[in-house]
Amino acid sequence: MLPDLLLLGERVVTPEGVQPAAVQIRDGKIDHVGHIDEAPFGSPLIDCGDLVLMPGIVDTHVHVNEPGREDWEGFFTATMAAAAGGITTLVDMPLNSIPASTTRSALWDKMSSAFLRCSVDVGFWGGVVPGNRDELAGLLEEGALGFKAFLVPSGVKEFQHVEEPDLRAAMRELTRLGAVLLAHAELPGPIDAAAGVWEEGSPAEYGRYLRSRPDAAEVEAVALLIRLCRETGCRVHVVHVSSAEVLPLLKSAREEGLPVTAETCPHYLTFAAEEIPDGAVAFKCAPPIRSRENRERLWQGLREGVIDLVATDHSPCPPRKKKLKAGDFREAWGGISSLQLALPAVWTEARERGFSVADLARWMCAAPARLAGLQEQKGAIAPGYDADLVIWDPEASFVVSSRQLLHRHKLTPYAGRTLYGAVRRTLLNGEVIYERGRVADDPQGMLLLRDGAKRLHRSRGPRGRAAGWLGLDRE
Repeated sequence: MLPDLLLLGERVVTPEGVQPAAVQIRDGKIDHVGHIDEAPFGSPLIDCGDLVLMPGIVDTHVHVNEPGREDWEGFFTATMAAAAGGITTLVDMPLNSIPASTTRSALWDKMSSAFLRCSVDVGFWGGVVPGNRDELAGLLEEGALGFKAFLVPSGVKEFQHVEEPDLRAAMRELTRLGAVLLAHAELPGPIDAAAGVWEEGSPAEYGRYLRSRPDAAEVEAVALLIRLCRETGCRVHVVHVSSAEVLPLLKSAREEGLPVTAETCPHYLTFAAEEIPDGAVAFKCAPPIRSRENRERLWQGLREGVIDLVATDHSPCPPRKKKLKAGDFREAWGGISSLQLALPAVWTEARERGFSVADLARWMCAAPARLAGLQEQKGAIAPGYDADLVIWDPEASFVVSSRQLLHRHKLTPYAGRTLYGAVRRTLLNGEVIYERGRVADDPQGMLLLRDGAKRLHRSRGPRGRAAGWLGLDRE
């Protein structure tokens, strides 16, 4: 039998390396990966030429905010932006939706909101908050892929942070359930101690905001997580590492054999505190963007494998919440929109430091798939895997403009920046969902639930069923 689709390329990123290959797709799965000269004739063909053919990106840190805060983002806009950025799978955080996904019924509400509205496949993290230990098993049964906790106030009342007693109890339960804990690793103590930086001077000064979230907040939080990991055996993942001061702790935990992993984000690998103008609140995030020297140490952490993966922490909000007119770093919402730009943002900086497209695939495809328990389905070009693919040009550059962005709100610190790595096509289960500036208007994404959970999915029609497209060339 001929494959449903055949892709040929000179630079195909496989688990064995970057090489010429023919990728055969049948029934939405990768059926065979072989030599180009062995490819069968007669199937529909995409010739990638010298473009990179890579697994679709898996982004395990996205705040979609639906239901309840659809004016911040939403599944429809977020997943279109993901498709345009070569992301084929995203995992939604349990906040800032209303209700937060801290109970079984709340997770069901969120899945119902997402159903039939997603351009890419979507999974869900549940939440750990004070007093919800008894909900954790039910959340897993409902389909949550794991759990997220904040060790410092989250910024929204629906998702309270946990202190050590609740954290320890939750980690013991997650160990029993075999689930992973993702943690926002900052502790309130050092932040409270630094509150005096706001007493004098302007809240528009970026340096003042940076000093208000000191490295010590991250260091003490990571030390706590490692100690409780050792005590409980719970698998721990530290999200959005911004401070390189935590790298020795993570390295030591890894050498000890503890199940601790970590991620950083495109903005921490791209920007530096010295380059952020006062009042430029589009750059505000928590934890904050730190110094140039710190940024280079994060890159070294990736090089050494101390940092496992890169995820966006896409955290949008309406522009009014960014306090643009006042340029007020103290009051502005802390979050950066980058879902559509993750691949080029990371590649632009990686290429300057001697990294390869294989490194990019390891950080943004294979490792996040493994974190979410999707490693036998997503994140690799290999037989049996979902035919989720991105075709992109690593040499092509473009200037970031709001006209390109499909996020609900276009405010981003990347605006006006020249990035390398233009996405040409994105395929989900062998279907083209994005091609040179257009996203298919027939959402093809499925909801990805933990093994054993009841599964929601939409049946896919024959190839080419999607007749309409949504263009990007609008504000």
